[in-house]
Amino acid sequence: MKLVSLFSGCGGMDIGFEGGFSCLKKSINSNLYPEWVSTSNDKWITLEPTIFDTVFANDIKPDAKAAWVSYFNKRKDNANNLYHLESVVDLVKREHQTHDIFPKDTDVLTGGFPCQDFSIAGKRLGFASHKSHNGKVLDVDEPSIESRGQLYMWMREVISITQPKLFIAENVKGLMNLKDVKEIIEHDFAQAGNGGYLVVPAKVLNAQFYGVPQSRERVIFFGFRKNALTKEALSELQKENINEKYDPYPLPTHGKNGLMPIVTCADAFIELLEPNESKESSQQKYSKAKFMGKHCQGQVEVKLDSVSPTIRSEHHGNIEYRRLSKENGGKYISELDKGMIERRLTIRECARLQTFPDDYQFILPKTDDNVSVSASAAYKIIGNAVPCVLAYNIAKNLEKKWSLYFKEGDNDHLGE
Repeated sequence: MKLVSLFSGCGGMDIGFEGGFSCLKKSINSNLYPEWVSTSNDKWITLEPTIFDTVFANDIKPDAKAAWVSYFNKRKDNANNLYHLESVVDLVKREHQTHDIFPKDTDVLTGGFPCQDFSIAGKRLGFASHKSHNGKVLDVDEPSIESRGQLYMWMREVISITQPKLFIAENVKGLMNLKDVKEIIEHDFAQAGNGGYLVVPAKVLNAQFYGVPQSRERVIFFGFRKNALTKEALSELQKENINEKYDPYPLPTHGKNGLMPIVTCADAFIELLEPNESKESSQQKYSKAKFMGKHCQGQVEVKLDSVSPTIRSEHHGNIEYRRLSKENGGKYISELDKGMIERRLTIRECARLQTFPDDYQFILPKTDDNVSVSASAAYKIIGNAVPCVLAYNIAKNLEKKWSLYFKEGDNDHLGE
């Protein structure tokens, strides 16, 4: 199944949707889904590949592209050519001129349209963003259709062009708290392809209930091309309470009610050496920013016996601590007594909390095709990503229900 990925970043959603990556054994509920596991040992598993294959990716951040290409080069022959370092706005404009930018006969389209303007941690500008589609500050007061806050409309345009059977859009929970924004976006997405899509009501998923060692809440939108759906699916997906048989939102795998225990930070950090002992570049690198007092964001140590707070796309001075000193209120006294120093989370620890596989390298040298990736840049692209294991849960639920949703051998497109 061909997948078009927009606002791809470093590829957390893409890795999850393709599967075939390694993760903590505790992150997967193999009692519910034994068929998800390809290989396993006592601590780690490799997940089965899915039916989805990323054939197009894009972002405006060169370091995100460099990291994405570095990972997918091991899995695809033409990874660098698949990733378009250009804004969605410019890509759509070129498509209207040349008609050869986006793949045709697309099955799935995903996109985490920029969320800074809807974020609780941001200025909550919503649609009235002060930045343009390429990240530059707008020099006019009036928000435009090309502002960052309205890039979902350009995602809608790509949906109209590629006509996927299904699209998935992702954003921060803060979007739900802005007046009418969720409903406006649902309505606008449904107008793709001349009103050809059924958008089910958006829901908030918390990654910790899907095997991710992090409290990370994200709004997920699903849209289905109506003329590709079976009669039964079209009827079921329009109901206020969708039957689980047809529900695109995956059921939780971790938490209470007999599910797997929540995965903790201690679970995530297994087998990681201290930076001064590690030979792995992403574990050696961590922010040296000084402690600024607990009244500032990111100036707390993670709780090893619980999930981490949301890993954010932050300046390196706002990255949470692996441990604080006794003077700054640190609670891991036994570690401090062994000579372990106060420090913030490493790049690898942040990646583990986002369920990236350990063979994903974030500290990268410059190549002929791509820029180098620094530790500071790595923190940001990791914080922007969708947790791979959460994306895998979404992908496997859709894979399981694909034949229920869509007509066999469907080749119809909107307007044809």
